[in-house]
Amino acid sequence: MIAELVSSALGLALYLNTLSADFCYDDSRAIKTNQDLLPETPWTHIFYNDFWGTLLTHSGSHKSYRPLCTLSFRLNHAVGGLNPWSYHLVNVLLHAAVTGVFTSFSKILLGDGYWTFMAGLMFASHPIHTEAVAGVVGRADVGASLFFLLSLLCYMKHCSTRGSSARTWGWFLGTGLCAGCSMLWKEQGVTVLAVSAVYDVFVFHRLKMKQILPTIYRRKNLSLFLSISLLTFWGTSLLGARLYWMGNKPPSFSNSDNPAADSDSLLARTLTFFYLPTKNLWLLLCPDTLSFDWSMDAVPLLKTICDWRNLHTVAFYIGLLLLAYYGLKSPSVERECNGKFVTNGKQNANGHSCHSDVEYRNSEIKPSFASKVENGIKNNASQRTQLPSTENIVVLSLSLLIIPFVPATNLFFYVGFVIAERVLYIPSMGFCLLITVGARALYVKVQKRFLKSLIFYATATLIVFYGLKTAIRNGDWQNEEMLYRSGIKVNPAKAWGNLGNVLKSQSKISEAESAYRNALYYRSNMADMLYNLGLLLQENSRFAEALHYYKLAIGSRPTLASAYLNTGIILMNQGKTEEARRTFLKCSEIPDENLKDPHAHKSSVTSCLYNLGKLYHEQGHYEDALSVYKEAIQKMPRQFAPQSLYNMMGEAYMRLSKLPEAEHWYMESLRSKTDHIPAHLTYGKLLALTGRKSEAEKFFLKAIELDPTKGNCYMHYGQFLLEEARLIEAAEMAKKAAELDSTEFDVVFSAAHMLRQASLNEAAEKYYDLAARLRPNYPAALMNLGAILHLNGRLQKAEANYLRALQLKPDDVITQSNLRKLWNIMEKQGLKTSKT
Repeated sequence: MIAELVSSALGLALYLNTLSADFCYDDSRAIKTNQDLLPETPWTHIFYNDFWGTLLTHSGSHKSYRPLCTLSFRLNHAVGGLNPWSYHLVNVLLHAAVTGVFTSFSKILLGDGYWTFMAGLMFASHPIHTEAVAGVVGRADVGASLFFLLSLLCYMKHCSTRGSSARTWGWFLGTGLCAGCSMLWKEQGVTVLAVSAVYDVFVFHRLKMKQILPTIYRRKNLSLFLSISLLTFWGTSLLGARLYWMGNKPPSFSNSDNPAADSDSLLARTLTFFYLPTKNLWLLLCPDTLSFDWSMDAVPLLKTICDWRNLHTVAFYIGLLLLAYYGLKSPSVERECNGKFVTNGKQNANGHSCHSDVEYRNSEIKPSFASKVENGIKNNASQRTQLPSTENIVVLSLSLLIIPFVPATNLFFYVGFVIAERVLYIPSMGFCLLITVGARALYVKVQKRFLKSLIFYATATLIVFYGLKTAIRNGDWQNEEMLYRSGIKVNPAKAWGNLGNVLKSQSKISEAESAYRNALYYRSNMADMLYNLGLLLQENSRFAEALHYYKLAIGSRPTLASAYLNTGIILMNQGKTEEARRTFLKCSEIPDENLKDPHAHKSSVTSCLYNLGKLYHEQGHYEDALSVYKEAIQKMPRQFAPQSLYNMMGEAYMRLSKLPEAEHWYMESLRSKTDHIPAHLTYGKLLALTGRKSEAEKFFLKAIELDPTKGNCYMHYGQFLLEEARLIEAAEMAKKAAELDSTEFDVVFSAAHMLRQASLNEAAEKYYDLAARLRPNYPAALMNLGAILHLNGRLQKAEANYLRALQLKPDDVITQSNLRKLWNIMEKQGLKTSKT
């Protein structure tokens, strides 16, 4: 029990500093934007959607069905919202629990003593676990591991009680249930059933390859045959149900996720897929270089036989075959058992018995027992099951290392990654056992005390180094900036791109731009990075450059709806309405099939339709606008915030004088977001129009209360006051609006109008002048400035503005009329005019 507690404590202590870490990398999509975590989403949706919140049968689904993990996220969200601390705490506690259970499992194989302790400490401290524990989405691997071990322990108990107790089938039931739970945490959890079969055949029954079939077909071993058959049936059923539930279709991935799978060369695919397990084993053995992402070109393809990395592949598979041969070969006369040697079947004083080859062949296939010897005194009351030999543990360790990793090898289907460190969480159990039992075997083999001490301390030193590396790597997972900087040397394109997003969120604009350009230097066709750079440029008013990168992004990925959306917005603001209209229409027609994130795509399509509706609205095509808004509502995903869309629906109905319909949509807008300021203002205007003046004033005042710094709110309230002939109050609101939003043309221009209507012509002149400077090529601004200058007696300045307005809009009748009146006055006063 002490070994379990100490190992768990180490696993807990090493990751305590991750409790203060932020959400990183994949955490955003699995937690922050996952609608399945929200209380308003029915919890049953978890069992129909994938890990990322996409419907499992959708063509773009990742097919990662992990409902128990998602359910744990939802419970976290219910308790602590989006506070990362509680999510990290659960991960760390789960890792500590897995470490404790693994140490108990190791004790069954290695017995009491420091080698079990070594195995537990090695697992607790291994750096390959950092991504699974420090990254919140890694909880899927940690939770699957817990139920994986519980299932295996239940099966071991089933084996030891088989034929002697009716409870044995209760333990088997526990095996099946825990295996199912493990699979519902993460897909590879189902492989525990295959590992259990290996344990039963090669460890519990100690069979060698030549003995398997003859032994199983003996009548007295029908219980073994039944157990293996039931394991096979249950595993097949779980896999069949899993395949059916995801729509009987494998997931589809982009070529950057797994470049080898997308390669046209059979040789390159074969060589690379054979090499990748070698690279994964090296990460387990020497985790000096770790990364948050190994996609794209992080592991270059092996394209020829001459690639020197093929030597690593050959060495790896030769070593694997030698280990398998060592574990499965027929036993020799002299065998090592439990750390001691026995000859001709004689047991030593280690406290556990061991069969010789002759005794094994003549014995019935059942667990053997031996009395315990303590300090030379035989204690018959304390009997225990014989410990497996080194060969048995090697076979089980290899099965733990290899079988859970098989789904990630691209052997049966292509996967969406090149290397994923968190996938090695379960296989690392086999690795830790293999290293420990190998060190123990060497320790027993050598005779000199110096060499024994050297082996022991070398193993302990390895654990210390692993612990130090884990502590250092945890520092990288403290925040996204550190994490992405640490990954630049492994995957520069992905790391620089993600770092650009982080720097942009920190308002480090020039650094973010450099990061995006660095990412594109390494991989120029990354649609997401082209789009992100375009967005950065757009937000900094570099519209021509932004359009260039949006077009490149669309060329790289024609289904990138967000690029169409922002292209259309820029074109609309530049007055290129026809181009904008075509862009929005094209975006709205892009289907969401085979898209990685259909929810984000649908949001972008809805926004495109919303902006297309606004474009029609501004052109006075209110019926067309309503038609587009209705289509947007039909395509709108659950997570889309609809308040602006509903408000514009109300505006369109208002312009068509359909006041009841307008009121309905204004109320819908306020229902969806009670503090939506534009809906307060537009609904206030409708109430004023329908004679409900006191109610209208309340909505205007509420809008100001919601955001006292927004000049637009004061401007609308001032217009209401003006219509109520409360001129002094209206003038005050106009001035306040223009002061707060002095760079917003619409606010300044409207404020000037209100001041003019309130006969405050000097103040009106000031703001008309400001409006004209904000939009120097806008005819209406120049004409109104000319008019107020005309009224205020500044005739020559008025003439100059009238003439400029007519240059921009020569056929404007009002400006022409005002100019003629002005010239008449100027001629009467003897002033020189431009016509003379």
